[in-house]
Amino acid sequence: MSTNADHLSDPDPAFPNEPVTKAPPATTPPAVPAAKHRQSLSSRIGNTWIGLIAGALILIVLLVFILQNLDQVQVGLFFWHFSLPLGVAVLLSVIGGALVMALVGGVRILQLRRAAKK
Repeated sequence: MSTNADHLSDPDPAFPNEPVTKAPPATTPPAVPAAKHRQSLSSRIGNTWIGLIAGALILIVLLVFILQNLDQVQVGLFFWHFSLPLGVAVLLSVIGGALVMALVGGVRILQLRRAAKK
C-alpha cells in the first residue's frame, strides 16, 4: 500500500467489495490577504447631516399643518379652559402622548435592567 495521499490505494484482494477511498489531501490554510483600507460609505457626520435634513423636512411639514389649521378650538384640561389654534392643539396632544409613551418605556427599561442584575 502506498502512503502517498495523491495515490489511490489498491483494493485489498481479501475484501473485494470494499470501496476504494482516497485519503484527503494535505491542505495548508490559505494565505490571508493584507487588510485593505476600505473607505466607509457612511460616517457619523454624514449620518448627522441626513438626520438634520430629515428633521428639517418634518418641521416644514408640521409648520404647513399648523398654518393650514388656524381655526380656534376650545380646549379643556381638568379645570383649565383655553382657546388654541387647531394645529397647535393637535401638535401639543401628540407631544404629550409621546412623553407618556417615553415615560412608560423608560420605566419598563429600568425594570428589565434591575431584573438582569439579579
